[in-house]
Amino acid sequence: MNYGELTTVMRRLALEAGDKIMEIYESDDFEVKSKSDESPVTEADEAADALISAGLREAFPDVALVTEEQADSHDLSAATFLIVDPLDGTKEFVKRRGDFTVNIALVEDGVPVRGVVYAPARKRMFYTDSVGKSVEEQGPFDPETPGETKPIHVSDPDNGSLMVVASKSHRDEATDAYIGKYNVKDMTSAGSSLKFCLVATGEADLYPRLGRTMEWDTAAGHAVLAGAGGQVVRYDDHTPLAYGKQGYANPFFIAYAPGVELKEA
Repeated sequence: MNYGELTTVMRRLALEAGDKIMEIYESDDFEVKSKSDESPVTEADEAADALISAGLREAFPDVALVTEEQADSHDLSAATFLIVDPLDGTKEFVKRRGDFTVNIALVEDGVPVRGVVYAPARKRMFYTDSVGKSVEEQGPFDPETPGETKPIHVSDPDNGSLMVVASKSHRDEATDAYIGKYNVKDMTSAGSSLKFCLVATGEADLYPRLGRTMEWDTAAGHAVLAGAGGQVVRYDDHTPLAYGKQGYANPFFIAYAPGVELKEA
């Protein structure tokens, strides 16, 4: 894999998909349908998926592709694959709350090694560069010409005063009980894979997720966090969260800055 080319292509496709998504987001009305699992899907999800899939297949025809909107056609045997959530945070999109992202990642042998997370309504974009280090690009964004970037890195956490980020749409009593085991200075909420990015930039120290997610929800954010020095582990035994699982469903997990003293489940 040519990682330099991959970075260029992922960045460009994320921005082009973001433009398409924002056209629909800013329109007067858009259709919202329900998938078989009752989760919402919009024309923005479908348009972004088509754009990104076509671009990745053209650039990397020999690499397996997994996308949320084409889940029935996945190659479950591939050790290396591209994985895409064209619009993570559809509920935030439908409610016009802005916390939605475009996510593209490369997984090699169970590990997300490269990724891009673009939040078009928030005008924030994070990605791994050609050597796997994570950066945040400063807007305005041009799909063809990368702008100025700054390296990002996780915090040096103070376990007596932690910043925690949690889901806007999926908070529950179990999550609050687990967070209650820590000495928390403050909490913030965010939608979609932005939570990984807030840990990656040091804006938060800890992100526990005690709820259902799929690998396409997390791979890009996981890659960005790893490239910024962070870690993602299973909630139950604190082993690394692996990818390529049957059905692409994740267990509960914890994303954090090393130095956070993790509490037992």
